[in-house]
Amino acid sequence: MNAAREHRITAWDGLVLHATSWGGETAAAPLFCLPGLVRTGGDFARLAAAYAGGRRVVTLDYAGRGRSGRAGRVARYAPEATLRDILDVAAALSLDRAVVVGTSFGGLMAMAIAAARPGLLGGVVLNDIGPEIGAGGAALVRRFVADDPALADLAAAARHLRRLLPDLSLTDDDDWLEFARLTYVEGSDRRWHPGWDRRIAALLGDPPRDLWPLFDALEGVPLLLVHGGASTLLLAPTVAAMRARRPDMAVATVAGVGHAPTLAEPAAAVALARFLAAA
Repeated sequence: MNAAREHRITAWDGLVLHATSWGGETAAAPLFCLPGLVRTGGDFARLAAAYAGGRRVVTLDYAGRGRSGRAGRVARYAPEATLRDILDVAAALSLDRAVVVGTSFGGLMAMAIAAARPGLLGGVVLNDIGPEIGAGGAALVRRFVADDPALADLAAAARHLRRLLPDLSLTDDDDWLEFARLTYVEGSDRRWHPGWDRRIAALLGDPPRDLWPLFDALEGVPLLLVHGGASTLLLAPTVAAMRARRPDMAVATVAGVGHAPTLAEPAAAVALARFLAAA
């Protein structure tokens, strides 16, 4: 795989955002990978390894996550501010007609891009997210974002995540250790803490908005939905409603896997490869 390039981009308010890119300009549409709510671009390293030989791949750490800067006010982490950051990063890195791969919150941001700047989109992959969010999954996300388990070491962090998220498709100890490394960071107290600003949880208490208009903004954009069959965030009735509104939408269900698929599962990987070849 091409070596990763690190980018430090100054946002509209002076906050520094961290992005990573692989590969160079080709005739193929670039991939712009947007992670889950408190995840980072590191979640897409395997996807980059698979595709950076033939197209450019860009990932982003949102403000307050990973290697991006922390804000003074929690309101800086609101979705509207995050969308502005995403659009600015896309402009700074000359991303045009990109296929946006959005996991969870990243998929919601892909929908928002369709409403705010549709010309940026050459296609969208929604990874286990839709315009309605399951209440059980949303409650788990709120608890997870707010909690600091202050774990003793990386192995303890991996065991903690394995207990909390047993339906992920990770298969062995090394996978769980890597997932833990992408989730927690070692603090000055030698314990492992969340790699995000936990104040983000304060933004999760309001009832969900009606997100169907954002989904409808994807009209005309090539669309793939990856659905974790055991997901508590994206439920089967929502998938059915999305299909009814977008009968041309490709759907890949990853049986037995919860929120969120890694996109390396065979069902997801085959569907993604087919979708990108067409897009």
